[in-house]
Amino acid sequence: MVIGDRYELDDLPLGQGGMGAVYSGHDRHLDRRVAVKLLHMRGFSADDEELERRFIREARILARLEHPGAPVLYDFGAHEQRLFQVMQFIEGVTVADVVSEHGPLPVPWACAIAAQAAAVLSAAHALTICHRDLKPTNLMLCPDGSVKVLDFGLAMLRETDLGQFTRIGQILGTPAYMAPEQIQHGLADPRSDLYSLGCVLHEMLTGHQLFTGPTDYVVFEKQVKEAPPAIPGLPPELAAILAALLEKKPESRPTDAATLYHRLDPLAQGLPMLPGFLAPDPSPGRMYARIVGRALTP
Repeated sequence: MVIGDRYELDDLPLGQGGMGAVYSGHDRHLDRRVAVKLLHMRGFSADDEELERRFIREARILARLEHPGAPVLYDFGAHEQRLFQVMQFIEGVTVADVVSEHGPLPVPWACAIAAQAAAVLSAAHALTICHRDLKPTNLMLCPDGSVKVLDFGLAMLRETDLGQFTRIGQILGTPAYMAPEQIQHGLADPRSDLYSLGCVLHEMLTGHQLFTGPTDYVVFEKQVKEAPPAIPGLPPELAAILAALLEKKPESRPTDAATLYHRLDPLAQGLPMLPGFLAPDPSPGRMYARIVGRALTP
């Protein structure tokens, strides 16, 4: 299938979600590989209209969020009354797949992945963007060791979307990673994203989800009421960071994503190799970033 008179899509999608499907494609005009997110065929219900609004919102958010840890939006349009986004194609594996195959990650890697996600969240929050659906399947580990934060389909622009995005009685998100205030009140702020990142960090350190249950309701109850179990053998500072991230009250969590980044940074040292996931040689991008990182270092 060719859409927009230039994007040739593979026959099978890379993945599918609530809003649509993501395909690998080829941009005939610029001769490059791209990822194309194609919205589900629209019907005539209120749900379909909301999906379309969310899809447009996601595109606008990606256009605003210029950060190396977020995919670049190349194009946006419609094909046969179906909206599409054309994005940077990202090589890598999801953190969910890394944990599934590797088991618990070494402390330095868990902290490095969480710190990179915190850096992206810091940029998003500075633009008043809340992700609202941070989870291991939305974090991509690239062969050079960098992390991309994906899927801003539930993201919210706090100054314009408050009270307009979630209908009464509707909870949007993934139960295993939702902050208590999202579950109880349907509201999210930057510290809600930090709680979700705490759930991801716990999973990277243990190899399993923090809270599970036979139904979403059981998981919701645990998120709101149950204290997270301690992880034996963690460095004391990391244990303190994790406990703060998973506080039930937002005001008890770290002040912001930048603060979290700086607390994780010292723990993300001496990263071992992850065979099968990382390229053996330094990438040009990493070489560049290493020097950039020295520019403002005292």
